[in-house]
Amino acid sequence: MTDAAVPAAAAPAGRGERLHPLYLLTSLPKVIKGAWGIIAGGAYLAFQDKLGLALLLLGAFLLFSIGGSLVRWLTFRFQLDDDELRVESGLINRSSRSIPFDRVTDVDIEQGPLHRLFGLARVRMETGASSAAKDSEGVLDTITLDRAEAIRQIVRAHRSGTALAQADLPQEVAETDSAPLFAMTTSRVLIAGLFNFSLAIIAALFGASQTLGDVIGFDPFSRAFWLELVASTGPLRDYVVQHRFVAALGGTLVLAAIGIGTGMIRTMLREHGFRLERTHSGFRRRRGLLTLTDVTIPARRVQASLLQTGPVRRRFGWFELKFQSLASDGGEGSHVVAPLAREYEADAIQQSLDRPMSPAPDDWRPVAPGQFRSAATLLAIGIVLSLAAAALLSPWALLGSASFAALLVTSWLEHRRSRYALSGGYLFLDGGWWKQRLAVVPVARIQSMDIAENSWTRLFRFVRMRFGVAGGSLLSSFAIDALDRADAEALREQLVAQ
Repeated sequence: MTDAAVPAAAAPAGRGERLHPLYLLTSLPKVIKGAWGIIAGGAYLAFQDKLGLALLLLGAFLLFSIGGSLVRWLTFRFQLDDDELRVESGLINRSSRSIPFDRVTDVDIEQGPLHRLFGLARVRMETGASSAAKDSEGVLDTITLDRAEAIRQIVRAHRSGTALAQADLPQEVAETDSAPLFAMTTSRVLIAGLFNFSLAIIAALFGASQTLGDVIGFDPFSRAFWLELVASTGPLRDYVVQHRFVAALGGTLVLAAIGIGTGMIRTMLREHGFRLERTHSGFRRRRGLLTLTDVTIPARRVQASLLQTGPVRRRFGWFELKFQSLASDGGEGSHVVAPLAREYEADAIQQSLDRPMSPAPDDWRPVAPGQFRSAATLLAIGIVLSLAAAALLSPWALLGSASFAALLVTSWLEHRRSRYALSGGYLFLDGGWWKQRLAVVPVARIQSMDIAENSWTRLFRFVRMRFGVAGGSLLSSFAIDALDRADAEALREQLVAQ
């Protein structure tokens, strides 16, 4: 940001400002993203020797989409007054929105590839009304980067009760150039990608290979695929012919490799250059390879913290730290502030809020055994039925018994890890085995407490206790799934008294 940017931030006169003319270019990725159905239809028509009709379809779509972007650019105007942002848009249905700066919780700056190429940015203003919504209330899609930074500085100055002349450049630079509270190197981002592969992606690839494998010539679960691949190697080809399991094993390994590679690419695109800084009012997070996001997280709006890991991640000493906040992050109330961190790094971030990451060891209390007994009863019934089916119908039913037994072991491990503590004005909730979660909730941030039971849970003498925390996106993590009724009532009384 230059010195000339601050005067440029003054409220413009007249009818307000338009977006940058290059909005017509930066809006093209969104147009293309919404055109996959049209592209697929055009490809189908082209394969049916109807190239003219396909080109006409694609041309009409592009003309309509670009025309829509042009109309939006011509009709969209915004104006910064002394204490609010005014946005007008629409041609036939004209809308006018006023966003007082007092309601703005965050001013986030985002730069896609085209934005970065031309020195532009997308500004997103968020308010309490939009913290749990799908999108923000005030979005300026394409303006100059200097203008975006000036707008953010004006809003910050107004909220802090500082005159614009006092919200000077040195203060902004001091925040930007300060040592990061947490940062990720490229090697750590790649390690995070190894833990970010998705079983859903692997399942989708498996389904695609089974349904479209013959069409696209890629079916790693087919022996014909591997025979063709190793046709020039005699011994290996003979081995594939003699062993039927090779295709299944090879297909599984190929899809696993694709799933891991996809996770690494997604992680690199999202987390590249991750940098978290502590500012005078909260946190500033920047990340992204193609799309660079610059998000502010006011400390006073952080409601709770969630430290997550798993059996493999924990074995290597890695954790993920999230904040649940009244401010939103892409439509969600949770902010990832450390995607892959050591425990001491997560603790340092939490300590910067003057909040503990864990209670004293003696403060932990175990959960009631009722939930595990409930799950064990149902799983034991499933094991018995599977064994009976294996004896009477098919030995393949033994796979069901093995699955139920694995779930029983998992349920026992989760029960062993489940515990809670109330210490120093904070509620600590620890649990999970495959997805291990430690939630830290200030008692003052708890808005509601629900104790739930039904005929089944009464049979095993336990209740579930849920804690309502503003923000909502991590709501399932703020719960104790098994408590004696008397313990639940006592805990509620303790929370109310604090």
